[in-house]
Amino acid sequence: MRVLTITADNFEDSELSEPVAALTQAGVDVDVASLGTGTMTGKKGTEVEANLDVADADATDYEMLFLPGGKAPAQLREADSVLALARAFMAAEKPIAAICHGPQILISAGLVEGRRMTSYQAVAEELKAAGAQYADEPVVVDRNLITSRNPGDLAAFVQQMLQSLRSAAP
Repeated sequence: MRVLTITADNFEDSELSEPVAALTQAGVDVDVASLGTGTMTGKKGTEVEANLDVADADATDYEMLFLPGGKAPAQLREADSVLALARAFMAAEKPIAAICHGPQILISAGLVEGRRMTSYQAVAEELKAAGAQYADEPVVVDRNLITSRNPGDLAAFVQQMLQSLRSAAP
């Protein structure tokens, strides 16, 4: 099983590191993609290597897309390659897990209308304006979308990610 994570500088450290560690421990291969390869630094100083350029990623190679939060989604949502990849995962009905500000990428990709979702409180109005039904809950699952609010919800978010991966397994 493989998961694609898309992030950039100023990601929320725990929202990237804890899910990636749990996925890896569960035997899942995780690729970290960004707008180019190299070292990225989180808001609290965690350094992570992007081993893949988003432009070179293919949704057919993965079972899930993971979008951590922090300030990175604000930058990533401007990149056509990121939005196209999110749309490819949605079209294939593969799980997409987004936490905190991660749903901003899905908003910009036009993927939230009519969906029940959650996010960091500061993103709630933007989700509603894009046509999503906002729910202030630790984890919200709507078909293939898994969304979560903040680092305090990580345990439930990671558990749901792993459950969705098991359900998606061939």
